[in-house]
Amino acid sequence: MPVTTIAMLTAGGLAPCLSSAVGGLIERYTEVAPDVRIIAYRNGYAGLLTGDSVEVTDAVRAAAGRLHAFGGSPIGNSRVRLTNVDDCVRRGLVPPGRDPLHVAAEQLRRDGVDVLHTIGGDDTNLNAAELVTYLRGNGFSFTVVGLAKTIDNDVVPIRQSLGAWTAAEQGALYARNVIAEHSANPRMLVVHEVMGRYSGWLTAATALAHHQWVRGAPFAEWLYNSGARWDVHAVFVPERPFDIANEARRLRTTMDEQDGVNLFISEGAGISEIVAAMEVAGEDVPRDPFGHVQLDKINPGQWFAKLFAAELGAQKVLVQKSGYFSRSAAANAADLALIRECTAYAVDAALRGASGVVGHDEERGGDLRTIEFERIAGGKAFDVFVPWFTDLLRDLGQA
Repeated sequence: MPVTTIAMLTAGGLAPCLSSAVGGLIERYTEVAPDVRIIAYRNGYAGLLTGDSVEVTDAVRAAAGRLHAFGGSPIGNSRVRLTNVDDCVRRGLVPPGRDPLHVAAEQLRRDGVDVLHTIGGDDTNLNAAELVTYLRGNGFSFTVVGLAKTIDNDVVPIRQSLGAWTAAEQGALYARNVIAEHSANPRMLVVHEVMGRYSGWLTAATALAHHQWVRGAPFAEWLYNSGARWDVHAVFVPERPFDIANEARRLRTTMDEQDGVNLFISEGAGISEIVAAMEVAGEDVPRDPFGHVQLDKINPGQWFAKLFAAELGAQKVLVQKSGYFSRSAAANAADLALIRECTAYAVDAALRGASGVVGHDEERGGDLRTIEFERIAGGKAFDVFVPWFTDLLRDLGQA
């Protein structure tokens, strides 16, 4: 059956690829199937449930290439779980008594959609998988092709998710300016909290990017303008346990020698200990519609700061989070190349009716393919034994 109408949506948190991925899909369809109608659902699955869509006009097609230069999403995002009926009803996305999956399926049919492109992380593509299962089980002939974006780079079995390289680069740029604050106060403890609920990849990659910048920067090597003072002094990720007492002793020496310490931590590092302490104290643990702990309300960075400040004899503590800065950037050259490769493949897959999530499949020799939805999962652990990370830890004296 020929494809006549395709739809797209972006969902979940932002990543430095959404705008470019939307632009790339529009460009590719315009190139290979110019007669196909394209619509976009505003604000992700919320727009799909409420029928809030916009046409991709000829003017938008002509300007689609401009989207590669911007961050954010040109069509808006939201966090919606299609199987969380109570949440969808509470938010006014579906009437009481209606199944969101059925509402979504009926909306797609009303709009005459043959193919839906979902651009998001594991939660977005979990929604897509559930929708595909529902459609197939209820007699709908439909294709869903996802693109995996997450700055955590933790989607199984995808080798590299869209936007993660840019987020690491931008996080290092953010850290560069924040760490300059060390000269504002003696014995300063700077805690740079990086996004990464379950995976430490982004924290590690951000720390490496900053460390590499330090190594190449033309410092005067005079007082506070020195590489040793500006460098990363410790990296903490969820996958690598650490001995608090040993780290405190090591970092106390750094504080005494450098008059300051710079820590890079994943927002998920130490989270199990923090949540356990809250539950023991009888406190409510805030969670989102997917059941994830709302890390922005838990403040792991503050926990680390409190943990180390006294041990290091810090006079001032600065906790800064780079997440919203790094995830909202425009894609860099490396991500743009990956986005173009994946969007081109996604369109070709859609036109031949192949559902799945496009990415380089680590379990299939790294081939670029439409990975089966049932094999997609989040929370891929960062391999703390990859050489670039062990070399970094060795440079920092943390190995």
